[in-house]
Amino acid sequence: MSDLIQQPQKITDLKTLNKEQLLAFCKQLGLPRFRADQIFQWLYQKGASSFDEMTNLSKDLREKLKEVATINRIEPAAQQKSQDGTIKFLFKLNDEEKDYKVEAVLIPDFYNDGVAKRLTVCVSSQVGCVFGCSFCATGKMGFFRNLSHGEVVDQVQYINEVAEAEYGKKITNIVYMGMGEPLHNYKTVINSADIISDPLGIDLSPKRITVSTVGLTKQIKQLADDSEPFNLAISLHAPSDEKRDKIMPINASMNLDSLEEAVRYYHRKTEKPLTYEYLLFDGFNDTHEDAKNLAKIVNWAPSKVNIIMYNNVAGVELQRAREDRLNAFMKALLKNGVRATVRRSRGDDIDAGCGQLAIREGAPKGKTIAK
Repeated sequence: MSDLIQQPQKITDLKTLNKEQLLAFCKQLGLPRFRADQIFQWLYQKGASSFDEMTNLSKDLREKLKEVATINRIEPAAQQKSQDGTIKFLFKLNDEEKDYKVEAVLIPDFYNDGVAKRLTVCVSSQVGCVFGCSFCATGKMGFFRNLSHGEVVDQVQYINEVAEAEYGKKITNIVYMGMGEPLHNYKTVINSADIISDPLGIDLSPKRITVSTVGLTKQIKQLADDSEPFNLAISLHAPSDEKRDKIMPINASMNLDSLEEAVRYYHRKTEKPLTYEYLLFDGFNDTHEDAKNLAKIVNWAPSKVNIIMYNNVAGVELQRAREDRLNAFMKALLKNGVRATVRRSRGDDIDAGCGQLAIREGAPKGKTIAK
């Protein structure tokens, strides 16, 4: 029997539908389930930009789909490659009369012989960010809008193709640590991560996907309640309320006591460890006392610490910690029983810091909680 199709009331962008919604859409059109799977695979694994590319659909069905649906994809707008192999991407979104752009980064790690060992993609989840962290270029933009899950997956698909061309292998890890606060766009982030890990999508193990947050306690608990399989990272950056208040406005409403409650709840429900991201700033959060306070936080639940060497941002007083202070801080952490690794700054010779490529001088500012 040939596929049957009924005219829906409006044109639907298929990239705004998750797997269940796409199935319901196809069912509404009188299409069998396997057609929904085929379309899903074309959209999220093969990166189709048009129905004409979907060659295992009949020509008649493709023509009918053109009448009731569309496929919107983000477009690459700029690309920079660092001497260390890091590649920064700027993508243009499909907004009428809006010049919205977001960034993503491909970060390679290499074996000693120069062969790519790990290829990590850092993706954006929002245009700008409302939380206004003082050290972040994206925070200076303010918030404009959430991305759809299709726009997030588009970043991954495009960069996956670049990774294969540049380094001969597909991406191995994804971190939601680009522009925006991922858990402020919870539904999109979960839908996109589900698609990325789907066998008919990019088929990346959930264990290789990490979602970061500045500490949105309600959403951290929701991750636990929803039993999401992805890894959790918390952007901590200061181990006391006094210091965190100075650089992260979110701490005024969600301080370390509330974060501790959420972290303990998360681990109690999931039994999963988590990671603390800690930008090390020279003379600000790199003292022996900071190390002791950080050790107390690490004891809330099984966890590790990623010490991140800051990509300095123009107009920001905080600067990357010097090597001697980094070494002393690492020794203090070891003395206090903290498991920590150092993530070196990447892409110093390009605009690799989050938001540095997208932010434009004189551009309008979005919403922010920063004072």
